[in-house]
This record gives sequence, C-alpha cells and structure tokens, in this order.
Amino acid sequence: MATDETILLAHGSGGTLMRRLIDEVFVTGFAGSGTPALDDATALDLPGTRIAMSTDTYVVSPLTFPGADIGRLAVCGTVNDVATSGARPLYLSVGFVLEEGLPVSVLRGVLDSMRAAAEEAGVRIVTGDTKVVERGHGDGIYLNTAGVGALAEGVELSGANCRPGDVVLLSGTLGDHGITVVSVREGLEFSTDLRSDAAPLNHLVAAVLEAAPGVRCFRDPTRGGLASALNELASASGVSITVDEPSVPVREQVRGACEMLGYDVFQVANEGKMVAVVPAGEAEAALEAMRAAPYGEDAAVIGEVAEGPAGKVYVRTAFGATRIMDMLVGEQLPRIC
Repeated sequence: MATDETILLAHGSGGTLMRRLIDEVFVTGFAGSGTPALDDATALDLPGTRIAMSTDTYVVSPLTFPGADIGRLAVCGTVNDVATSGARPLYLSVGFVLEEGLPVSVLRGVLDSMRAAAEEAGVRIVTGDTKVVERGHGDGIYLNTAGVGALAEGVELSGANCRPGDVVLLSGTLGDHGITVVSVREGLEFSTDLRSDAAPLNHLVAAVLEAAPGVRCFRDPTRGGLASALNELASASGVSITVDEPSVPVREQVRGACEMLGYDVFQVANEGKMVAVVPAGEAEAALEAMRAAPYGEDAAVIGEVAEGPAGKVYVRTAFGATRIMDMLVGEQLPRIC
C-alpha cells in the first residue's frame, strides 16, 4: 500500500482490502518480531507446556440484536478463535471502551451476556481494562477480548495443512448472524424469526478432534464469510477447493434476504459456524461428531480439496456449472462484529 493511502471501512471487511492491509502493512511492519502464520490463533511453546492465544475487537452496531449482543459475540468469537487451533480455551481478558452517556443498565446487560457465554464455554474472564471516551466518539461500547487455551502435544492444526483429496465440512447454516444484524439495522422483517448464530464452538471442535484425529484445520467464517475463510485456506495450503452449492445449508429467509439486498451468502458473516478440513477417510466420523454436538445439527459435507490451481476456490452449482468463489471486495456489511 502507498504511504499516502488512507484507511477505509472496507479495510475491516474480511475481504481483499483487509488481506492487503494485513500483508502489506502489518506483516511488513512487524517483520523480524516473529510474526506467526496468519491463523485465527497462534500456538506458543512455553517451558513445560503449550498454549494457544488469540485476540479480537468488536464494534458491532447495534449493540443488541436477536439471539445475542456485543458481549456474547465477543466471548464466543474469541473462544472459537482459540478453539480453531485445537486448544481447550481456558481464560479470557476483556477491554472496554465506553462512550460517555452510555446507560449503566446497558453495560450491565452486556456483562450478564458475557458471563453466561463464558459459563457455557467453560472459560473464565480473569482480567480486563476500562476506558471512557467523549460523547460521540465511541458508539456505545467497543470490546477487545483475548483468549488463552491449553494445547496438547502433537496437535498442529493450520490453514497451511490442507491436502488434495481432503473433505470440507461446515457445522451449520450460513449467513444467520450477518442478515440478523442488517435486518435490525435496516428495519427489515421476515415471516419467521431470524437470530444471530453467535455460539461457543469449543465443545464441537473437541468432539470432531476426538472422532477425527487427522483433522487438518478449523476456521470460523466470520468477517468475509465462507468465501474469505476458504480462499485463505486455499492460499495458505497452495491447493484449490471446490464447494458443492446445493450441499451448503442456508435458511430460506437468509437466502431470500441476500437475493433482495444483492448479497452473496458465501460472503456474509457468521459467528457460530465452523469449517473443518479433514482427510477423506475421516469425513464421515467428523460429520457425525459435528451433528451430535451442540450447534452442529445442520452440519454438512460441502466440498473437497484438489491439487490446483493453487489458491483458487470454486462453486459447483445445481446446474453443473462452475464459478469462482471470490473474496469480498469493498465493504458489504460494516460494523457487523
């Protein structure tokens, strides 16, 4: 990126501009400091033990929406990022940036949600910080959470591990979170209830690892959706991935909303779904484990990994045609997580 460029909302979208910002500014800016592979969590070797660590920041608007709020979102998102490494999440930190004028009742509600989500995931919130900014400069609440988990010896999951012949699984329906948030923001109404899918998936990940110990990697398709997640995996592994479109679970109201708004459902954010890439021989066991775990009842096999061309992701449609699954360009849904 040129030094005279400025930051745009699209640089936080999870798409191509965000990837460019990471690669050309952050990775080069931290060159020489031991910057790790760009997975959702980093494995760290400490004397006598191994841990995984991740951090994330949440700026969702509105703060509360059907199925969740910014507090549940923050806890679940960081738990899931740590879990993608194969670690058992244990501890979280939380940093609050509060806007002057925020009702204390709203803050208490967010704390209640965070406590309940942490209890569900089996993690503890052990430290934190609070800052207050002037009215009009904080949009209510911004949250930063960091997570630490215990990582067993021999577990080496990474987006660079995918191999030709592997199978791609998805733990449930796409687009629920993104469409729920935009529906509240824009005042859209649906004939059936639509709720954010924000959920802790560490127990689902643990079940899959037990059933299919050869798992290559996990990835939660948050900002940029499934498209960004799979493109990142294909690029990191130097393989291609083909998704069978009819096999991808999508709720009809989500599909309809995407058609009405002109969104690609593969690019819409999710906060309670997990992608797993597994060897073909373990795919059935992994799928059964997903479907038996909380939040995995709609899990499906959605695609396969091939040798090349490297870094490409394709969609095989119901009509037998094949198209490229592109990463998001620009900003589809700002302030979504």
